[in-house]
Amino acid sequence: MNSRIKRIAKGMFEQFRHRKITESELTQAEAKAGNLGSYVDDFKILVAMCKDTLTGKYKMNNWNLSIIIGTIVYVISPIDAIPDFIFVGGWIDDVAIVGYAIRKLTGEMEEYKRSKLSVETS
Repeated sequence: MNSRIKRIAKGMFEQFRHRKITESELTQAEAKAGNLGSYVDDFKILVAMCKDTLTGKYKMNNWNLSIIIGTIVYVISPIDAIPDFIFVGGWIDDVAIVGYAIRKLTGEMEEYKRSKLSVETS
């Protein structure tokens, strides 16, 4: 990942460290997931992790939650590094940010999947 995207991501995650996210924003994120290419399923997991953390069904640290919230807000925001209304190119930065978040949260995502599996088999 280039250093510009990395700087944007780190700044964004710090900015959203204490931000609350609404149900409406989570719904918007799910609707836009289809634009994220190969990251669709992983992004949906991030949204589910956020929902479950906010409802108390899953516990994660605040920093990881801020990464997820920052990623979701970035994806749903029409104003970002490359605005989404620009054909094809508008989603490149979103895909880069989502990819960065997924790389940072791989371990947490695996833990979440294990916890969901154990609940379903109980």
